[in-house]
Amino acid sequence: MSILQARTTNSKEATHQRRTKGKGQLRQFRDKYDLLLMLLLPAAYYIIFQYGPMYGLQIAFKDFNPVKGIMGSPWVGFDHFERFFESYYFGRLLWNTLSISLFSLLFAFPIPIMLALLIHELPGKKFKKLLQNVSYVPHFISLVVVVGMLQLMLKPETGIVNVIIQAFGGHSIAFLEKSEWFKAIFISSGIWQNMGWQSIIYIAALAGIDPQQYEAAKIDGASRFKRLLHVSIPGIMPMILILLILDVGHFMNVGFEKILLMQNNLNMASSDVIATFIYRTGIQNGEYSFTTAIGLFNNMINLVLLLTINRYARKKAETSLW
Repeated sequence: MSILQARTTNSKEATHQRRTKGKGQLRQFRDKYDLLLMLLLPAAYYIIFQYGPMYGLQIAFKDFNPVKGIMGSPWVGFDHFERFFESYYFGRLLWNTLSISLFSLLFAFPIPIMLALLIHELPGKKFKKLLQNVSYVPHFISLVVVVGMLQLMLKPETGIVNVIIQAFGGHSIAFLEKSEWFKAIFISSGIWQNMGWQSIIYIAALAGIDPQQYEAAKIDGASRFKRLLHVSIPGIMPMILILLILDVGHFMNVGFEKILLMQNNLNMASSDVIATFIYRTGIQNGEYSFTTAIGLFNNMINLVLLLTINRYARKKAETSLW
């Protein structure tokens, strides 16, 4: 009887805990309903514009005909993927996309961190604000204007860059018409435009470090450089890892709009990436199924990279997105 009574008591306690938990969740919803209602618009946005269109991914495995619709179009399996992988331009598109993304990650990712550390270490508040404002401004310039500025500054004869080169006895260079210069111009101009804006989150993270850590390092005789290495950088390391994971998560999504604006027939060997090929072939030529398959392949690489680096960061640094 004692065992039966104990089981009955435990069952009643479990039932009571579930009811109490349910009432607590209902009470939290009632108390914070206004905050939850604010989530309706972003949730609707993602459901309608991000998850809803995923229904159309099936045309990557079909010979899509707008007249027959998605469901009525014939199934072709992996034919579009095989066509892309066996095409002569597959290697060029993949290399251009990977190289631009990789070089951007190697050179563009650390610079906002260094800028934030520089601003944080500057002694004068006025100079800090001036440097911040000067570095933020380019972010608000339209990409069309930025590319227009590049075209003016890099003109073969009258551009300021070539004027300086000729002043030192060199010959003018048609930078935007040479494929070997495209990636360097694209990445460097991107650094100039975005480094100030991207440094904001690192500056905020540096401001959140406990000042007592710097005081303790000073007492221990640490120089400013050592305080930078042993206090500032470790203090923002979790933020660095999170942003690195997010950047790797869209590794294959290079700056499509800017590349398209800078692209011409003379630099196509270096500027043609998967995104511009999808636009040219899918939108302009109407090969929807073929380019949907290419886009799916592109995004699957992003997904694999995101899952891999997130798992590695969680295992090694105990910092991850989930």
